[in-house]
Amino acid sequence: MQQNYQLKAVDMGIDTHQELVIYMREDSPVCRAEGFTASTRVAVSNRDRQVVATINVVSSHSLVAGTVGLSCIALRRLNIHPGDKVCISHAPVVKSLSLVRKKIFGHGLNDEEIETIVSDISAYQYSDIEIASFLSACAGSRLNLDEIIGLTKAMVACGKKLNWNGKQRIFDKHCIGGVPGNRTTPLVVSIASAAGLTIPKTSSRAITSPAGTADTMEAITNVNLKMSEIQQVVEETGACLAWGGAVNLSPADDILIRIERALELDGEGQLIASVLSKKIAAGSTHAVIDIPVGKTAKIRSSVEADRLSSLFTRVGQACGIYVRCVITDGSHPVGQGIGPVEEARDIIDVLKGSPKASIELRERAVLLAGHLLDLAENCGLNEGMIKADALLASGAAWRQFNLIIQAQGGMKVLPRANYIHSENAPKSGVLKVIDNRKLARLAKLAGAPFSLSSGIRLHANIGDSVDSDKPLFSLFSETRGERDYALTFFNRNLDMFVIETNPQD
Repeated sequence: MQQNYQLKAVDMGIDTHQELVIYMREDSPVCRAEGFTASTRVAVSNRDRQVVATINVVSSHSLVAGTVGLSCIALRRLNIHPGDKVCISHAPVVKSLSLVRKKIFGHGLNDEEIETIVSDISAYQYSDIEIASFLSACAGSRLNLDEIIGLTKAMVACGKKLNWNGKQRIFDKHCIGGVPGNRTTPLVVSIASAAGLTIPKTSSRAITSPAGTADTMEAITNVNLKMSEIQQVVEETGACLAWGGAVNLSPADDILIRIERALELDGEGQLIASVLSKKIAAGSTHAVIDIPVGKTAKIRSSVEADRLSSLFTRVGQACGIYVRCVITDGSHPVGQGIGPVEEARDIIDVLKGSPKASIELRERAVLLAGHLLDLAENCGLNEGMIKADALLASGAAWRQFNLIIQAQGGMKVLPRANYIHSENAPKSGVLKVIDNRKLARLAKLAGAPFSLSSGIRLHANIGDSVDSDKPLFSLFSETRGERDYALTFFNRNLDMFVIETNPQD
């Protein structure tokens, strides 16, 4: 019979993010009796709650005998109170791990097998290493169409779903990422909802980029809305701009995204399942997907873009959502700001019609909003774009944005970075190339998106003339160390900007 051991719970004050970890003494009689060692997975229970956690072994002077240390997330999941004792026992066998190994060796998975894996991940039965193994086994093009459909449906099934009181058509928009400064979603949501469309936008945080829509909107307003609050905001305004991770929509996706971020991995099948599961869980019936293409974007060729577009459309059809993919230019950054606060500035400038607003960001938003309006009204893309442009020009989209922000808790004052560094162009000429990936990396090393004020502001984009005695970009960071770390990377990667000298110089 399995033995349960009771130990007094101790708060170690260690943030392991979402990974459940417990800390046990190297001379613990529990470890000796049961053969527990570092990295062993064990069941930990407190009253009516139980989790599976990973053991870390500490020296005997780090903990009092008869106690067990818990990471911050383990304490929260178990609802530990001062003086509580927890039971430690062998973790149940996670049978679905054999299915992960099956996929690692190149075999296909059926719907039931995928659902079992996703269910166990959602129940926090997997360690981070095991989740990383699953993601790696599915990366690239290792998931076929049926597997992507199965993964999407399984991710929807494991969470909650928003209901919109019988409304026939609910709209959404998403960009797959890979291009810095391409923060069109808040603009499109404002335009589309100003036109009368219902568009409950729930966004993820950044995976491989310096900011996701949720990160950028967090600099402007409250995005951590409960399910009831999202429904109330949408009822009042027709739209919202919230973080999906706060409301348990496709919770497996949020767990997977955390590991993807650490691996800087965004596999094709997982990308599609992630995007569409969130749309379906939010109750959307129609979605526009922006797929930027460029040499240093996430999607590098028209062939890849066509394949991804086809998969999105076919998976959407199988899962009951109409998807229209729009292939856009991803050869260079879109707006001037990169990072949550700087992208927020770009959004507000476009909505307010500021003279310094990014023309390209505005045009991209009008294009995508035009596609949504065409889906809604069958008016044709050109007519949809004319209407979208008019809603921006008249200030209707700006007023609608403010309505959404007020309904979500009001407008915040954008924070300012502690350190600002201006970098002049290395020579005068015409800016011909910007490496998206290296530029995004530079912003992340400066602290984005975890520090909202960190990032980059470009003072020139492709085709602009630059001067060697004028700033090419400004770098924003919260700490001196992040600033210096980012600048070291920049000085080792000066080819992220290619400037051609003017012939007359």
